[in-house]
Formats: sequence, structure tokens, C-alpha cells
Amino acid sequence: MTDLELKLAPLVDAIKEGKKVAFFNGAGISTAAGIPDFRSPNTGLYANLAKLDLPYAEAVFDIDYFKENPKPFYTLAEELYPGKFPPTKFHHFIKLLQDRDQLHRVYTQNIDTLERLAGVKDEFIIEAHGSFANNHCVDCSEEMDTETLKAHMRDKQGKQNGIPTCTKCNGYVKPDIVFFGEGLPKKFFTQWDQDCDQIEVAIVAGTSLTVHPFASLPSDVGKKGLRVLVNKDRVGDLGRRKSDILALHECDHVAETLATLLGWDKELNKLYGEFGKGDPVESVDKAKNKAEESPKKEGDLKATSNDDSKGTIKEAFEKAEDKVKEDSKTHPVTPSEQSKESEQKLAELVEKLKI
Repeated sequence: MTDLELKLAPLVDAIKEGKKVAFFNGAGISTAAGIPDFRSPNTGLYANLAKLDLPYAEAVFDIDYFKENPKPFYTLAEELYPGKFPPTKFHHFIKLLQDRDQLHRVYTQNIDTLERLAGVKDEFIIEAHGSFANNHCVDCSEEMDTETLKAHMRDKQGKQNGIPTCTKCNGYVKPDIVFFGEGLPKKFFTQWDQDCDQIEVAIVAGTSLTVHPFASLPSDVGKKGLRVLVNKDRVGDLGRRKSDILALHECDHVAETLATLLGWDKELNKLYGEFGKGDPVESVDKAKNKAEESPKKEGDLKATSNDDSKGTIKEAFEKAEDKVKEDSKTHPVTPSEQSKESEQKLAELVEKLKI
């Protein structure tokens, strides 16, 4: 057996015993789909966003800046909107646990909705930082369905100018992504209060555990629970407990290894392979309904290869940079001292950036 297989043995035994698994996911589980993480120095989202003529990179997810100038966010959202990227093998592994009634919960920091597209049901998902799945007006909270939002985004020459606006009060509409300056969903706190003492197995994957309160969740898991870190680097307090497992490898590689050890590798490869067949990519609304109504029907969304997805990311930032320069006017914003420091660091990175 390989070193990784030996390390994963206690986790494999726990799953074979029927224990339920809770996931704590970060952007690292989606990089194999071609979506960049947030904080990698040269390839992360914030480093690339420095090219979008923002006062500071994080402004694209700042609620006050959005209310003043939503154009940068929607310029980026158009290129990175869910549906352009397929779920990874790690996402499909979560689905396999759900099919066996061994999925406890999925706490995710990601806004890409790939858990949903892989077929994970809404009842299991806690999107700590929100997602593109629903949309509301930032002024009156009126809901807008996804198809209407996308229609507004496409209307660049007409009344909308590419910016979704509320039909009730004419305020700006945005997806239910948690921006800086907004509170986390109440469901995040209420569900964790119920779950924290019941976690049998916790898999912490693809996260730097730097953003609170999400970062504190793995530490709250009871000492009887088995904690597993699937990440490139050791983070948080993972590894301090005797029973902790550190699988410091790519998330998809760990998912493949686990599936092989459990005898699920054919099922995993089938799920992953079938995502490249069938109909064109469905909307988020349709995919969400499909997951809830037919949870055991395999995905048939059309996917691109990882290389193609990465190319799309590159093109996304190039297109977004051009669009911002062409379409948006400068909106001066006085950032905080922390934002100024971030702006300076990102400016230094941009000088080195080679996309």
C-alpha cells in the first residue's frame, strides 16, 4: 500500500462501518474544474482581480462598492457564472456518500454551486458564503429568478446595461453571495448548533481556514469525531489530535484513492465521465430542481476538459479587464487601511502576473 492509502485506512474503515461524513469545503476542491482559488499569490482570484481597475481587489465583493458600482462584479460574474465548469471527482465522491445515506452535511465556503450540480441535495448543503443559486434586491430584498437575472445580464445595449435591477424598486439585484459587509446566513449558525456534537467523521478539504467563523468549525468537532484534512498544506489545528489524518495531496487524487479503497472507483469514474455526455449545460435553477427531484439520476450536464476550463478562466479575466475599461467609469472609493495594504500587495503581484 502507498503512504496515502495507509493514512486513509482509518477513514475507509469508518465509512465501511456506516459512519456518516460531514464535509468542510473550500475553493481547493474546485480548482481541478478550472476555477481559481482566492488566495494563491499569482493564480488566485484576488491576484487576477487586480487587473479589473478596482480601487482594491476585494472591492468586487464589497457590498458598499457594489451599491455604488455593480459593473465590475457583473463583468466577472458573466464569465465565471455556474454552468461553465463541471464538478470534480471530489464533488462526485460526496454524491456517492449521499447515495449510500452516509452524508451528514456539506459546509462549503464555495459560491460555485458545484455540489448541487454533482447532485447533492439542498437539505445537505450549507453555503456559508452564499451562492449563485438564488438572487435578491439589495434594497428591498425582492427575489429574482436566475433566468431573469441572466436575461438582464445579457441586455447590455438596452435598458439594463448588463446590470440586473429590481422590478419592484429599481434597486440593484445580486446573487445571494455573502459580500464583505454582510452577515452570514442564519442557517449556517442554526444548523451548526445542531450538527457540531453529532459529527462522526469530518473531512476538511481545499481550504486555508483563514476566514471566520467558518475557520473555527473543524476545531468545534468533538474529540470522538475522526478529522481528516485533504489539502496541499496543513491548516488550522488539524494534526494536533492523535486520531487526525493529514492527506496533504490534491483533492481529486484523494477522492480517487478513497473510491478505489472502498470499491467505488467504477461508480466514481462513471459519474465523472457521464458529465461529459448528453445535453448542453443546464441552468442553475434546472440543475437544482433535478438534484432534488431525481437525486439518484446521474448527471448529464455537458462539461469541458480541465485544460479547456483553465483556458476559459484566462479568457475570462482578459475579457473582464477589457469590458471594465470600456464600459465602466471610475468610481473613487476610499478604502480602509487594511484595504490599502491589500491594494499595495496586489499591485506588486500584478507586476509579476503572467496570465
